[in-house]
Amino acid sequence: MELSKRRLHSLLSALFLAACIYTIFFQSFNLIPSHYRVNVGDQVFFGNIFPPRLSERIVAFVSNESEERLNWQTGQVVAQGFLPFQGRAPVAARPGNVDLDLRLFGVLPLKHVTLQVVPPVQVMVGGQSIGVFLHSEGVIVAGFSDITSTDGKTYCPARQAGIVAGDLILSIQGVKIRSDAEVSLLIDQFARRQDTVSLQVKHRETVKNYQIKPVFCRETKRYRIGLFVRDGAAGVGTLTFFDPVTKRYGALGHVITNSETSELLDLKEGKIVGAAVEGIQKGQRGKIGEKIGLFLNDQKTSGNIDKNTTYGIYGVLQNNLVNQLYPQPVPVAVGGQIKEGPAQMLTVLNGENVEAFNIDIQTVFPQPRPDGKSFIVKVVDPRILNRAGGIIQGMSGSPIIQNGKLIGAVTHVFINDPTLGYGIAAELMLDEAGLFPGKQPQNQISWIGQEIPDQAA
Repeated sequence: MELSKRRLHSLLSALFLAACIYTIFFQSFNLIPSHYRVNVGDQVFFGNIFPPRLSERIVAFVSNESEERLNWQTGQVVAQGFLPFQGRAPVAARPGNVDLDLRLFGVLPLKHVTLQVVPPVQVMVGGQSIGVFLHSEGVIVAGFSDITSTDGKTYCPARQAGIVAGDLILSIQGVKIRSDAEVSLLIDQFARRQDTVSLQVKHRETVKNYQIKPVFCRETKRYRIGLFVRDGAAGVGTLTFFDPVTKRYGALGHVITNSETSELLDLKEGKIVGAAVEGIQKGQRGKIGEKIGLFLNDQKTSGNIDKNTTYGIYGVLQNNLVNQLYPQPVPVAVGGQIKEGPAQMLTVLNGENVEAFNIDIQTVFPQPRPDGKSFIVKVVDPRILNRAGGIIQGMSGSPIIQNGKLIGAVTHVFINDPTLGYGIAAELMLDEAGLFPGKQPQNQISWIGQEIPDQAA
């Protein structure tokens, strides 16, 4: 009886260990991108995705005719058939898609990968500080204010009606709202003619109509409903890149959100202008530093904003800019070209002077997170550590150069360690800007791992 229990225990332990190994093994395949981009002329090599012993047992099966898109270095065309990860690697020869099926021992199907061969893309590197102005659809409810009426009592009709911070006021009595000044003016005007005023309000994705009775304020001598509103957002960030032909640019590397709800700010119109850094509030553990910027009136750095997305803001510059550190276009890293190791970050810490600072790429994720975070950086340059303490607000979008290529941009700083931050892959930003031939489909995966508190830089 005792022997049977020991055998059962051993069997259950073995099954548990096998299940753990199986789970870890196949979770690793979930992190492999289902869409992989490579430049014409580059080698196609996936071996660094897997442990060496494992990659020896995995082959990719070319499931469609490659149409001479992949060649061996000897010049022989890779036709339909098996493509090993180890040993010689084929070279991407012509633009187009190649379908690959990853198989264990060449038999057990693991994952389908679409290999997209694209012409190399080059862009001008940014690094300049920019002032960012976004105007939302309607005006944003930023808070509430109690009104003292002529009877001596206090009221807040808007809050009592159910309006909450972060809502968007779209119209008043059918009149579309374009600025915060219009709200107070129209409410007072309509309240002098009628008892209630109709407000059209957007809450998240739902539009509601409210009938609110304004209160006459004995201090301001006008009718009010008790709202604090603002008509957009403004701040300092960093330009990441632009295309010298189309003048299309990308910046920030993260979305601009409604500060009251942390949701994407509905974009009506926006613009960027040049900015100079007048001072630095140094970052420290638990307290995010920031650049103190001055918006410039010249037209040297100006453009519109037509997209506010998870991967940054995008638009068209009025004029091409000059980066003295990189006066010529640089290639953009794709696929697995981001490596752990030294790199440089370009940003402004004084005036309009773009400087290069040494950083270290510490971790590269096999696949970017849904919010675009693709790798972890550590600031190691004593100049930026002494002056700023590490990554601070206003550095979002600072381009990162490695091995002569634009690999990405700084997006967030770790709240508990300002020397550490996240970067977004440049490939994602160029996709969003429409500068790649064929937009990369986004993989719908969930992120597995411990969340580290961070803040947009």
